[in-house]
Formats: sequence, C-alpha cells, structure tokens
Amino acid sequence: MVENERLRQEMRRCEAELQELRAKPAAPCTGCEHSQESAQLRDKLSQLQLEVAENKGMLSELNLEVQQKTDRLAEVELRLKDCLAEKAQEEERLSRRLRDSHETIASLRAQSPPVKYVIKTVEVESSKTKQALSESQARNQHLQEQVAMQRQVLKEMEQQLQSSHQLTVQLRAQIAMYESELERAHGQMLEEMQSLEEDKNRAIEEAFARAQVEMKAVHENLAGVRTNLLTLQPALRTLTNDYNGLKRQVRGFPLLLQEALRSVKAEIGQAIEEVNSNNQELLRKYRRELQLRKKCHNELVRLKGNIRVIARVRPVTKEDGEGPESTSAVTFDPDDDSIIHLLHKGKPVSFELDKVFSPRASQQDVFQEVQALITSCIDGFNVCIFAYGQTGAGKTYTMEGTTENPGINQRALQLLFSEVQEKASDWEYTITVSAAEIYNEVLRDLLGQEPQEKLEIRLCPDGSGQLYVPGLTEFQVQSVEDINKVFEFGHTNRTTEFTNLNEHSSRSHALLIVTVRGVDCSTGLRTTGKLNLVDLAGSERVGKSGAEGSRLREAQHINKSLSALGDVIAALRSRQGHVPFRNSKLTYLLQDSLSGDSKTLMVVQVSPVEKNTSETLYSLKFAERVRSVELGPGSRRAELGSWSSQEHLEWEPACQTPQPSARAHSAPGSGTTSRPGSIRRKLQPSGKTRPLPV
Repeated sequence: MVENERLRQEMRRCEAELQELRAKPAAPCTGCEHSQESAQLRDKLSQLQLEVAENKGMLSELNLEVQQKTDRLAEVELRLKDCLAEKAQEEERLSRRLRDSHETIASLRAQSPPVKYVIKTVEVESSKTKQALSESQARNQHLQEQVAMQRQVLKEMEQQLQSSHQLTVQLRAQIAMYESELERAHGQMLEEMQSLEEDKNRAIEEAFARAQVEMKAVHENLAGVRTNLLTLQPALRTLTNDYNGLKRQVRGFPLLLQEALRSVKAEIGQAIEEVNSNNQELLRKYRRELQLRKKCHNELVRLKGNIRVIARVRPVTKEDGEGPESTSAVTFDPDDDSIIHLLHKGKPVSFELDKVFSPRASQQDVFQEVQALITSCIDGFNVCIFAYGQTGAGKTYTMEGTTENPGINQRALQLLFSEVQEKASDWEYTITVSAAEIYNEVLRDLLGQEPQEKLEIRLCPDGSGQLYVPGLTEFQVQSVEDINKVFEFGHTNRTTEFTNLNEHSSRSHALLIVTVRGVDCSTGLRTTGKLNLVDLAGSERVGKSGAEGSRLREAQHINKSLSALGDVIAALRSRQGHVPFRNSKLTYLLQDSLSGDSKTLMVVQVSPVEKNTSETLYSLKFAERVRSVELGPGSRRAELGSWSSQEHLEWEPACQTPQPSARAHSAPGSGTTSRPGSIRRKLQPSGKTRPLPV
C-alpha cells in the first residue's frame, strides 16, 4: 500500500509536469519516435478533416443546385397556370361573340318572311302604297346589307375560333413537354441527391473508421509518452535548474546592458566630437584656401588686365506679380560668393564670376567691391565701371541710387573728396565732372544749356589716338553739395519713359565722366586720371515691353548699340585684328576704356523671377564672355612738372566760386578757351609751368 501510494503521487506529479509542458510551447524532442508518430497521426487527422470539409462543400453546392432547379420548376408552373387562364378567358370571349352572332342571324331570319309577304301584297295597292313599298324595299336592302356584314363577322369569328383552337393545342403540347421535362429533371435531381447522400454517408463512415484507428494509435502513443515521462524526470530537474540559473542571469542582464550602452554612448559621443572638430578645422582651412585662391586669381586677373565682372541680383518686388512665374529661379553657393546658379526651363545652369551679390546686399556692400578701382583714379589710372542688364533689373539704382541710399556715382565722388583731403598736405587735386547720354544713337550733353544739341566724338588732333567730345560741358566740383546739384541737374535732363517692364525705364545710355588732376607739391609730378561711370540702357523684348511708336524706335536703337557692344567683346575675346568700335556711338565712346589703357569693371544686373530667366541667362553668358577678355595691365598717366626744357600745360581759368561752373572744351591746341574731354596735356618749351586751378 505504501508503494502504491508513492506511485500515485509520482503519477500526479508527472501529470502536473505534463500539463506544464503542454501549457509551455516547448521545443519538440529531436529523434523521438513517438513525437514523429504523433506528428504523422496529426497530419492524417488534418487531411481527413479537410476531406470532410470538401465533402460538406460539395453537398452544399448540390443542395444549392437542387434549390435552384426547384425554383425554376415553380416558375414554369406559374407561367403554365397563367397561359391556361388566358386561354380560358379567350375561349369564353369567343363563345360569347359566337352566341351573339347566332342570335343576330336567327332574329334576321325571323324578320324576312313578312317583308316578302308585304312585297307581294303591295302590288295591287294605290300610290301611297307604292311609296310605302319603295320605303320597305329600301329598308329591306339595308337589312340585307346588315345580314351580309353579320355573315362576314361570323366568318371572321369562326376563323379566330379556329386559330384559338390551334393555339390551345400548341399550348397543351408545350405544357405536356414542360411537364415531361420537369418530371425528368425531378427524377435526375432525386437520383443525384440520393447518390450524394450515399457518398456523404460513405465518406463519413470511412473518416470515422480512420479516426477511430488513429485515435487508438494516439492513445497507445500517449501511454508510451507517459512511460517516457517517468524516465525524463531527472532530465527535467536538470533543465529546471538550468532554467533558474538562466533566469538569474536574465535578471542581471539589464544592468550589464545599461552599463555597456553608457560606455558605447560615451565612446560614440567622443568620436563625434572629434569628427566635428576635425570637420570644423577642415572647413576653416577650406575657406582660408578659398579666400587665398580668390585673392591670387584676382591678382592674376589684375596682372593680365582682364575685365572684372560682378553680378548683383535684385529682390523680387510687387511689380513682378504673383504666381509660379514670379518665384525666384536664382540660387547662390553658401561657400563661394563667386558662383551663381540659375534654373532655366527645369535645367540648372551655373556661372562663375568675380563676385556675386544676393538681393540682401546693400549699396555699401557693392561699393566696397569697386572702391579700390575708384581710388586708383587718383593715382592717374583710367577707370571704367559700367552696369549691364535687362530693363528693370536695377542698373540705375546701383549706379545712381536714391537720395537716402546713393549708388556708385555719388559714393565714388565722396570717396574721391575724402582721399583728396587726406593727401591735401602733399598733393593739389582738381576734380571735374561731365555727364552725357546716348539717345537714339545721338550723343547729348546732360549738363549743357541746350541738352538736345547733338555732339560728336572726335580724335585728338595731337596724334595720340585719344577721343574727346567737342562742346561737352564740364563742371568743377569741390564739395558734396556741388555733387548733388550736378546729379540733380543731369537727372532731370535724362530720358526715361514708362513701359510694361519698368515704370521708369531708362531710354538712353548715361555716362558720368570724372576727371582727377593732381600735382605733387614736392616733386612737381602731375597725374591725370579719368573715371567713366556708365549706366547702360536695358535690353528688352518688344513683345514684353509693349513698346510702340517712339518707344519702339528707342528700343531698336538700344538693342542695336548693345549688340554692337557684344560684337566688340567677341572681337576682343578672340584677339581679332579689327575691333568694330565705330559700329555704335556707345562702343566708340567706350573705346578708351575697352582698348587696354584702362581698368574696367562690369556690374551685371539680373532679375531673379522665373518669367525673366531667358534674359537672365543671356546676361550671365555675356558676363562670362566679358570676364575672359584680357585688356592688358592699365598704365598710369603721370608726368614730371620740372623738365630741363621747361614744359607748359594749357588750362582754362577755373571758376573761383564754390558753386559748379560749366565749361565747354574742344580739341587740344585749338587756341580756344575750352579743352578736350580727355584732358590731353601739351608740352611747350616755355620758361615756366602754370599752376593747376583750385
């Protein structure tokens, strides 16, 4: 009894462990025959269940087909009943019409003998009786016609009755055919249902028999598994111990993982800091090398005498409108301020110039870039700065500016005055200003008494090859107030008009000529520098600007002169022997600035909006071509004032008042009181040098 009790307890414990193992998704025993047999039995059981499910599906399909055929049979029976009812109604209607016809014929036959009798008896009557006889004959004729009509109707009725009989026979044949067809379909359906029922019963019996056999095998396997479980108790205890050890390790794993993550994060952060510091150092070195390369490139360009080109992009304004065509198509390189990118027709195009100013750049930023060129004018160099671009791109704003925010012109003269004041202890300087415009290929004086007077460009008769403009008014300026008066006077005389592209479109090329003459008080060295500040009229498409009449003629002359400027740049770039300076008044007047004896800079103004990308692309391509032109190093114009042969310089007496005074000049050596626009010196063997007017 004690042994039996012990065995019962072990059996309960094994059953509990078996329940736990069943509850846990344990891995199957590898190489166990019972597990393989149980798996095979489970597969067979699942296959039998699938077969039973398929048989049930077939049975449901057959039941559905029987239901459909039963519905069709009920529908045919309803149609047959409707046909029989219609046939009975038609027969009843035809019988009623036939009875009516027979009654009508019988009544007509009953009325005919008295009529004949009257006809026979009236033959011996009087005239009244004759009249009555004729009336009776007419009525008899009418009754005979009605009898004929009734006979015709009777014939038609008999024909319709025959046709209805035929239709009835046909319908009865169809009904018999339908009934036989229904009986045959019903018999087939019963046979199919009986065969399906037999198949179903047979399949269920077979499946049940197979399931019983398999369940018996499963029970036998289960008994074997129980026996094996008794032998697996030591292994289970070992596994339990291992499991508890793993559980303890798992409890301590998060702490180990957090410590490892902290160490890895610290190492990664240190590596990132090192990489960031290295990147910052490399970026600093790259920017320093970029600045050095740009400085060396600018020095190389200066030595070669290339035309320096800077670009300025105006901001998007309200006049550009709204919509996709008014979005900006221009982008800039954050690391290189000499690169500009343009998106034209969905394709990006890049250009490299000497400097690119974004829409956020101020007038002072642009002036700082050209400041060194302007100061070299004091040292005796010829300097030319001209603004190029389409109409409405901001050329006049860059060159002239506004009263509150002046442009290059006023800032240049203010810079010259400050430089002159710094050198006042050693040098004596005189600054004179001239202003002209080229309107419809006509050169006009903006500071003269008659601005509409035509002027011509001449060669100096002294054989130097320099150009001058006879009759061009020249003002001597000594203060900022003088500059403002000159600019105001010249601005009122310049031609501007309204177009679709620009409300205040410049219709002419404006030139501001600043001449700086200096004398070194200690050595007598004389220098003459000339600063040409040119505001070119904007190129425009006639279709966009809507120019008509005189505006159209102005646009044609503007585009022609700019095209001539492009031809001159192309000839200089390809080093042709002949440069077509004389094809236009503009290029002829700029010949001194573009022929190698001057420091030249071009400011190309572009519009950033999408609808002007074609003009912007053309302007930037022209700027790249201009940038590749080599004019040679500029030469300084300086002469010593104390020669052994005693030189003489012809000057007109200067105006002694602080207000600007107008002076017209002509060719040197003409003997008049004027002097040429190029201010050529003429040495004469006199005994002394006349001082410069102050």
